[in-house]
Amino acid sequence: MKKVHFIGIGGIGISAIARFLNEKGYTISGSDIKESKITNELRSEGIEVITPHSKDAIKDQDFVVYSAAIKPDNIELKQAKELGIECFSRKEILPFVLEGKKVFSVAGAHGKSTTSAMLASLIEGSAIIGAVSKQFGSNMRYEPSENVVFEADESDSSFLNSNPYLAIVTNAEPEHMEHYDYDMEKFHAAYRGFLERAKVRVINAEDEFLATLKLDAIRLYPSTDITDMTMVVRDFKPYTSFNLKNLGRFEAYGMGEHIAIDASLAILAALDEISLKQIRQNLLNFKGTKKRFDVLCANNNFVLIDDYAHHPTEIKATLKSAFEYAKILGLSRVVAIFQPHRYTRLSANLDGFRECFSGVDELVILPVYAAGESPIDVDMKSEFKEYNPVFTKQVCRVDEAIEFVDEFGVKHRLDDGLIVGFGAGDISTQLRGE
Repeated sequence: MKKVHFIGIGGIGISAIARFLNEKGYTISGSDIKESKITNELRSEGIEVITPHSKDAIKDQDFVVYSAAIKPDNIELKQAKELGIECFSRKEILPFVLEGKKVFSVAGAHGKSTTSAMLASLIEGSAIIGAVSKQFGSNMRYEPSENVVFEADESDSSFLNSNPYLAIVTNAEPEHMEHYDYDMEKFHAAYRGFLERAKVRVINAEDEFLATLKLDAIRLYPSTDITDMTMVVRDFKPYTSFNLKNLGRFEAYGMGEHIAIDASLAILAALDEISLKQIRQNLLNFKGTKKRFDVLCANNNFVLIDDYAHHPTEIKATLKSAFEYAKILGLSRVVAIFQPHRYTRLSANLDGFRECFSGVDELVILPVYAAGESPIDVDMKSEFKEYNPVFTKQVCRVDEAIEFVDEFGVKHRLDDGLIVGFGAGDISTQLRGE
């Protein structure tokens, strides 16, 4: 069996592909810049992982796969090329990984991880997603089946290589525009191309761009198709209950209108494969995804939530759910901890970020998580002054509380109300005390 080396194997998306090929019987090795929970987990699964990158990691592999974060001057990538070993980006390897599979491909700026995990709950088969599904405790599930639920990525247009049998698009809000040369026509053409590749299409037809498409598709109109929506909390766990079209009532783990939309798209996609009765039953297996409205600890006075939202639209939707959750539990205040992710995203969406925290009782702001980008000067104090924010370098989980020291050296302790952290950087590990 072939040997494959993954450079940047600790990434949430690429680690799922490495796991998938490992289960298929390939000999997998990998490397990353530093140790992480994922690198430790991969080792426990029998995958050889080294940190940091070293050219000694490149030996006699048949080919090398590298993540989007890997630069051309990476020592392993250079070594592999010098030795004449074929090298593929994550985008380029997808046709090989998904070859011969019936792919249920899920794309969109927001909600694709949750929708993918929900769809993986509904239909039998493998799953390769960009988040950890709590149902199967990983970002990958392997089944000896032709079916694969795949979370497709528009950030580098790799979704065009996902060979979809069925394509879901949750929304097509502009994100990662630098990849498309800030050209909306190129961006929309990529989404159109993704949908055109599929035999079956399911779209959120109230998205501004998706609404214009003339393609044959199963269309969800959330404002009219989803009715009688209610939020429920049982044992501190959030649920959303709703009616969908003429199909009856469903309940999904999670809270908010966006959960009902994601679940509805997954249900409409699964209807092509299994019975309505089976769908309703299987949806109960969905237990949420890690870092998406992830309740880390909860009691009658204090709830701590970790959320991956890093775009104003996502933060606004999650906060709407947080306010509802706090209201149901009778919690007195909602505090947001915000770690901006990437300077380009922060500066491009500054107006949205200023507005999306409306209604919070307190805003704590962490330094920008650069993700390798060069700094862009943004006066955070001035931009967010209406919130009277507190600035800190990091927060720390101490039992059932969050503690931090502000820029003036004053120690703070948050141990009452609902605290929700936002970001795609390392805020999650801070909130979890890892």
